[in-house]
Amino acid sequence: MLLPLTGQQYSEKVSENCVAFWKSIGIYSDAEAKAIEKFLEAFKDETFPPGSSILFTQLPNGSLTISFSKDGSIPEAGKVVIENKLLSEAILESIIGKQGVSPAAKKSLAARLPVLLKESEKVASTEKAVELEAKNVNGS
Repeated sequence: MLLPLTGQQYSEKVSENCVAFWKSIGIYSDAEAKAIEKFLEAFKDETFPPGSSILFTQLPNGSLTISFSKDGSIPEAGKVVIENKLLSEAILESIIGKQGVSPAAKKSLAARLPVLLKESEKVASTEKAVELEAKNVNGS
């Protein structure tokens, strides 16, 4: 039987693991403490019945956007953005890393990543072709 998970249960366990790891390697600072507070606050009033999703978006600058879905949809906007690269990387590691908690997420990523890379390559080659065409037309 699948039981609902509270946001507090989830966020406290993740936070506990992050803080313990950071302290063990000597990189826990005020910035990480503030990021953890924001992370805990984002989950405080959430519950996750079976079928719910927690969506994390890791941005190139290291920010982490957190969204929630109870109906399988993808929200248009995140609930919170936490600007802390260490937390962002730790969350990703906790989900799909060597000891990650979500084998399904690993498999999904492994299946989808090659497709996304191919799409990205197509877009890049199309953009390059358009750029070359524009240079030819403009005589540059």
